[in-house]
Amino acid sequence: MTEGSEGEATIAVTANGPYLVAGGVPLVRRRMVESELGEPLTWQTRGSLPVTDPMALCRCGQSGNKPFCDGSHRTNGFDGTETAPTSSYDERQTTYTGTRIVVRDDRSVCEHAGFCGNRMTDVWKMLRHGDTEDTVKRSQLIAMVERCPSGALTYRLEADGEDVEPELRAAIGVVEDGPLFVTGGVRIERADGEPMETRNRVTLCRCGGSGNKPLCDGSHQSNGFSDS
Repeated sequence: MTEGSEGEATIAVTANGPYLVAGGVPLVRRRMVESELGEPLTWQTRGSLPVTDPMALCRCGQSGNKPFCDGSHRTNGFDGTETAPTSSYDERQTTYTGTRIVVRDDRSVCEHAGFCGNRMTDVWKMLRHGDTEDTVKRSQLIAMVERCPSGALTYRLEADGEDVEPELRAAIGVVEDGPLFVTGGVRIERADGEPMETRNRVTLCRCGGSGNKPLCDGSHQSNGFSDS
């Protein structure tokens, strides 16, 4: 593991083990707020958790003290082999152009939270059908993109402009029965000590079942992962 600067917020992925967090990163409980039809609408923070520096967060999904590691990975055969892409978002993204907005999408890091659509439409339909000519619908699209926890979706106002990102503090959100929602550009290091691309929004697997470790791929939704 490489050494960060003193006090730097860092999450280090350990080989077949937990995430080691340093720098006093706030740890909070977060949940998705859904409509009466089960459509994701927004995020709600539901209190904070005690922080030690450093602290170990479970990655295998079987700790009896979630979200903290209790050493279960040592006896349950957890395979934490990292398979997430090491290229940059700019290299992987696909660009979609609308009216006064450009959306970029990287399917390889999507965790399928579902904020990108509802029962009426989704980000891609809105772009394809020219809905972004309407400022109200364009605003709806922006809200969908900004709530994407994995950062798979981003947007720009001009093709050659900078990404417009929501202002999120450096924190780790423990999503109810879901991943770690890391915000605010916290530095993440792979188990080989090399840094991952620093981003404003990242989701890290904590169910142990992702095929895109250390990133979440939505496996928690099908493998019965629970905080309990």
